[in-house]
Amino acid sequence: MQNDRRRLIKAGFLVLSLGAAQLVRGANMLAVRIWPAPDYSRVTLESDTPLKTSQTFVASPPRLAVDIEGMQLNTALRELVGKVQASDPNIAGIRVAQYNPNVVRLVIDLKHPITPQVFSLTPVAPYAHRLVLDLYPVQAIDPLEQLIQQRIAPASPLAPSGLPAAPATVNDPLGELIARQSQSASSTAAPPPPAPAVSTRRQDVQPVPDTFMDNPGRAQRPSTQERTDRLIVVALDPGHGGEDPGAIGPGGTREKDVVLNIAKMLRDRINASSIHGNPMRAFLTRDADFFMPLHVRVQKARRVQADLFVSIHADAFFTPQARGASVYALSQGAATSAAARWMAQKENKADLIGGMNLGGQDSQVQRALLDMSTAAQIKDSLQLGGNLLREIGAVGRLHKPRVEQAGFAVLKAPDIPSVLVETAFISNPEEEEKLRSEAYQKQLTEALMRGIQQYFARNPPLARHRGI
Repeated sequence: MQNDRRRLIKAGFLVLSLGAAQLVRGANMLAVRIWPAPDYSRVTLESDTPLKTSQTFVASPPRLAVDIEGMQLNTALRELVGKVQASDPNIAGIRVAQYNPNVVRLVIDLKHPITPQVFSLTPVAPYAHRLVLDLYPVQAIDPLEQLIQQRIAPASPLAPSGLPAAPATVNDPLGELIARQSQSASSTAAPPPPAPAVSTRRQDVQPVPDTFMDNPGRAQRPSTQERTDRLIVVALDPGHGGEDPGAIGPGGTREKDVVLNIAKMLRDRINASSIHGNPMRAFLTRDADFFMPLHVRVQKARRVQADLFVSIHADAFFTPQARGASVYALSQGAATSAAARWMAQKENKADLIGGMNLGGQDSQVQRALLDMSTAAQIKDSLQLGGNLLREIGAVGRLHKPRVEQAGFAVLKAPDIPSVLVETAFISNPEEEEKLRSEAYQKQLTEALMRGIQQYFARNPPLARHRGI
């Protein structure tokens, strides 16, 4: 009897000890990740339970201190120190230590002042609870200035050292900058052959056949060309990125990697091309592996005054049998098919998976932007989509024979013809293998380039968008 009592007392002590240990342990850190990018750098802490934190930003030298309560220093947290890349535009280094028995302190040393956004995300897709630290430079990156710098970099030997930057009040800084460079280059080179006079009157040219996807209700533009003497900008939007890998094939191929490769190939082709003598320039909404919210992708395209917006993706389905490429445009009403509606819902969840701070003070403005669309934009998008679909069909199988429509958030720029291209089904083993192939990526790139050129052949850009 006495022995039984002793055993019960010992068992009680054991239960109390285990309970106390569990209380002390608190949350368990599962993984840590860092996503560096010029726009911002993201630090993600993934744990099995929500983290309770407090943070302090110190301006000089710039650093962010984050105290995580109920946390014990573990291997995952220690690994965070070694994950900082020397090329990170924002983070100089990270220090982590057990500040007191129940608090881990994380100190992020910064290369310049930042505006931090710290927020939590509930479990979604493959992720558990996440604490996200988004570190935005105080001096935000201007995509228009970035595009100008990309444009003038190859021509810098020809430009005078004292060439002033384009003033912020210029309606078309890209066009004016290129014009000044052309004048500078021509003054130091041999006189070029006489060029035809620029006229506002259209000149007749041979039309490019476009019977594949003409909208019956659309008033067709005349098959003419007009020299506009300005830069033609195509915004390329590689889907997903960073925390959001997109679809993953049976062989482990990640959608975000494939579409970024294709976008970079297409960027190089566009940058080496011109339309009716007007130079082209591609702008990537993301040029590395980082997450970009859907509304920011749209905002960037409008900021650089893009003439077209092409979002590049790789499709996936529950079964491996689905195959073929698809092209989507925006729909103001119902989707054209159940499959298109399902696809739009899937792609629109990217913000949830990638991790967007919905508590931002301008979230209502962001959402309002994505509610804007115009009938003219949709009609032009359908024509662009038809050109692209026809050319993609020449190098691979099509999943749908026509351009589908649905409410894709990323296609809602009201003044830019916008399409979303699903290059193939990455969930299909055969198509996954093709998407991994550099040769097939080049074929897709050429097909997309031909489709873009055909669109501009019938729809020459007449003027830069105003009032953006």
